[in-house]
Amino acid sequence: MEGMIVKALSGFYYVDVDDETVECRARGKFRHDKVTPLVGDRVTLTVHGDGTGTVDAVLPRKNQFQRPAVANIDVLVIIASGALPVTDPFLIDRVVAMAERQGCESVICFNKWDLNQPQALCDTYRQAGFPTLKVSAETGEGLAELLALITGKVCAFTGNSGVGKSSILNALEPGFGLAVGEVSEKLGRGRHTTRHVELFRLKNGAIVADTPGFASFEEDGDACPPEELADAFREFKPYLNDCQFVGCSHIKERGCAILRALEEGKIASGRHESYVRLYQMAKSVPAWQRK
Repeated sequence: MEGMIVKALSGFYYVDVDDETVECRARGKFRHDKVTPLVGDRVTLTVHGDGTGTVDAVLPRKNQFQRPAVANIDVLVIIASGALPVTDPFLIDRVVAMAERQGCESVICFNKWDLNQPQALCDTYRQAGFPTLKVSAETGEGLAELLALITGKVCAFTGNSGVGKSSILNALEPGFGLAVGEVSEKLGRGRHTTRHVELFRLKNGAIVADTPGFASFEEDGDACPPEELADAFREFKPYLNDCQFVGCSHIKERGCAILRALEEGKIASGRHESYVRLYQMAKSVPAWQRK
């Protein structure tokens, strides 16, 4: 029997099978093989007489992420904010780079647009080639566009704590009733109202994951080889084969096509700054530690 893991909590896996949810434990071999089933995994399972089940195997994955801990994602919806708490663009760029490497589309939503309008940032991501929306969970602005982009897709909603991931999901599908936290004026960040990853089905056929915020997103487990990082920056690709020297790092080399495009305004300076920061981080991670 096959199904999809829709929630993982305290060692239990909740698997959707034919419109029913089966509470499962994973077989001991997963621990031995150092495999952790993830929300979004397609799995085979055995259902017992008491209605509980056992996850027998994880089917091949399309992709997987460490943070958020999900698999087989078609679209990563990155919720950001120009209002309290203000999102650091570097966090957006880091998550987008991860998604690009995983073959996963990114949709960037600037929530709380009714309170603050970071138009320049919005233009930056649109110029880079990403679907970028002006959204307000309060007024409903942009929600119809977001629904259209995720229809029929498996999606994960992520962003720093307090930007309104759960509020947007509640607005997209009234009746969810997901917990919504207040933003701390003193700290400038939200409380973690989402404690685990869980998939929800929308009426438009989308399957979405509300995930814990990545306020502490400083892990290096997702670091890629530095020489591959430029491929994760979509707007760099037209220029990657035009550098004067092979092995160009696109940071300070003479004859670098990326730097020339930067000078000509074809690449946003903030995006290149994020690339340099990620490149330096990737260089600091030993090759054996990269995944």
